[in-house]
Amino acid sequence: MKRGFGSDNHSGVSPEVLQAIAAANADHALAYGDDEWCARTEELFRREFGPQAKVYFVFNGTGANVLCIDSMCRSHEAVVCAETAHINVDECGAPQRVVGCRLLTVDTPDGKLTPELVKTRLHGFGFEHHSQPKAISITQSTELGTLYSLDEIRALAALAHSYNMYLHMDGARLANAAVALGCTFREMTSDLGVDCLSFGGTKNGMLMGESCVILNPALDVDMKYRRKQMTQLCSKMRFIAAQFEAFLTTGLWRRNAEHSNRMAQLLHEEVKKLGVRVMYDVTVNSVFVQLPAEVWHALQKEYFFYDWDEAQNVVRWMCSFDTTEEDIRSFVAALKRLL
Repeated sequence: MKRGFGSDNHSGVSPEVLQAIAAANADHALAYGDDEWCARTEELFRREFGPQAKVYFVFNGTGANVLCIDSMCRSHEAVVCAETAHINVDECGAPQRVVGCRLLTVDTPDGKLTPELVKTRLHGFGFEHHSQPKAISITQSTELGTLYSLDEIRALAALAHSYNMYLHMDGARLANAAVALGCTFREMTSDLGVDCLSFGGTKNGMLMGESCVILNPALDVDMKYRRKQMTQLCSKMRFIAAQFEAFLTTGLWRRNAEHSNRMAQLLHEEVKKLGVRVMYDVTVNSVFVQLPAEVWHALQKEYFFYDWDEAQNVVRWMCSFDTTEEDIRSFVAALKRLL
């Protein structure tokens, strides 16, 4: 397959991660998380997110998001999220089916919620005919590649807590966000009042496996049973934990995210020279551009990428930890020919 810019899921696996998996593939170990790799990695999560953090490893990002939502909401309650949120657009109704709760979506210009936007959905409290708002869910970085500042996250957490609600963060690309903001994971989550988050690695060099991280101890109720019921309990969990251990102990998460962010900046700079309209600020590893339909259709015959908004002729290009400068220059050269 010719290297494209469709998704950071299309890349392979970091060699360090494969080495960690191979190293864990030694002799026998207890199953379902009762092994030394999980014990060590759980301690790493407490180091990164705070001593109260409790991690639950799962198979995928949808599982992490749904488990987080299940910790916050009952079936008669609701989650406020952006219209573009992954939990609304790309999880096939999993939160609604598994948890039974409702999603209250909000149109946003840049994929980011604000307290003012969220307040438009905060009504009907105590009215038995309405789903009760119980959580706010944000994505960092957003599905449009934009970033919440630390102050913006703090304000949303304060709003949630003032209504006796919780704040969830979808952190599928949390590493890219931390690099872009120049902060630690804890400074972007626990220190600001985030109650739980989904922390991913498969978009940043891991093979498989994500995590649900509970930061508010009040939410850590029967989570091991909830994870099991959601079919997200991995028997050979050491192989998920070993990846996160390599990810967090060697600085791999940072190196990979720095590289993919840097490649997106290079792509951004090169396409600007061609007069291409870039739709959103390029802060992490995604670039959204507007192109004539005939151009991006022709370009897709050479390189795989997704159209984002066909009505507006907006497409999305994603860079990965293994994207090279040559990949970008070849891609831009093909675009230039078509333009």
